[in-house]
Amino acid sequence: MNKMNLTLDEDAAAFREEVRAFLDAKLPPAMARAQRLTTTVFSEYELSHPWHEILARKGWAAPDWPVEHGGTGWDATRRYIFASEMERAATPYISPIGLHMVGPVLIKFGTAEQKKQFLPRILEAKDYWCQGFSEPGAGSDLASLKLRAVRQGDDYVLNGSKIWTTHAHVANWMIALVRTSDGPKPQAGISCLLVPMTAAGVQVRPIRTIGGDHEVNEVFFEDTRVPVENLVAAEGQGWAIAKYLLEFERGSVMAAASLRRSLNELLDRALAIDIDDPDIEYSLSRLGIDIDTLEMMELTMLSSLSRGEAPGAESSILKLRVSQLQQQVTEMALQLAGESALRWETHRAFHEICSTPDEDANKPALSRYLNTRANTIFGGSSEIQRTIIAKQLLKL
Repeated sequence: MNKMNLTLDEDAAAFREEVRAFLDAKLPPAMARAQRLTTTVFSEYELSHPWHEILARKGWAAPDWPVEHGGTGWDATRRYIFASEMERAATPYISPIGLHMVGPVLIKFGTAEQKKQFLPRILEAKDYWCQGFSEPGAGSDLASLKLRAVRQGDDYVLNGSKIWTTHAHVANWMIALVRTSDGPKPQAGISCLLVPMTAAGVQVRPIRTIGGDHEVNEVFFEDTRVPVENLVAAEGQGWAIAKYLLEFERGSVMAAASLRRSLNELLDRALAIDIDDPDIEYSLSRLGIDIDTLEMMELTMLSSLSRGEAPGAESSILKLRVSQLQQQVTEMALQLAGESALRWETHRAFHEICSTPDEDANKPALSRYLNTRANTIFGGSSEIQRTIIAKQLLKL
């Protein structure tokens, strides 16, 4: 029976040290602390944008992109090492919409003009993107979306709305799924447009999450004109683009390092308050085992990617498990905080108001716990992931 070799070879180990040296030199401690106290899924623009610029200057902003478009040329192992070290060091989360979603979509489906216009600006943090998929009546059932795009001459005219649009309030571009036609198969009438958020008729309305943060929004379109050249691929290709984009998004989820950092913080906290509860001790031990198992799943995915295989059902398995473990970590943090977590804090960001280790551990705990309730919904709900897994692996 073959055994998995988890030891880094000399070249990979040297690369890991190079990444660590870069992070030690370029990641300000205050920025890392602010990230540790972030309670939202994405880091705030004011935190992530400067870090994106630092990576861009180094040439490390888009490890997954082809070299000809500004990628690093790293193999799957180096990309995994880089992502893991970033998580270990608590770097800000750069918004994945531009680098990990729009960029790969344009590289595969975009015209030469679209690649020339958008890819360098995404790479250099000159454009900030949001994702216009979900609608009030079309979330997990994305095929029922209704945002209408009617062609009039050289423009599409948009009327309708999107919801749960992360960082639409700071984005200057949206990648949007729109309905360009009707028919017996609703997926066939969906197209993909690149929409400037500065266009006339675009209105962004903030949504305050249950955790008290402003991260998501409603976006309304009223007679908003978008040039035809902003259509990606052809009319009716939006569903194929969406499936590719979401598989790419889920397949890029590598969260074991981040979860292990959070677990270590929980263990430090338990020692600091001298916890003496066998149930909590058991839960922390079980979390450690589950994170080890997740890491093995990620390494299996890494092996597939290194052979040039696209993520399939494995990406849904990872998304499902990561979201569950993220919720469990925040549940444990809330339990350790005890009644201190019940003191609701209205101010954001937390790094601006926390001044002691106790406050760092306790003040964000409730907000983070509440916000992660959505982790099993966004990006495809857990129920959707189980259906994908059943269809692809069990052939149901």
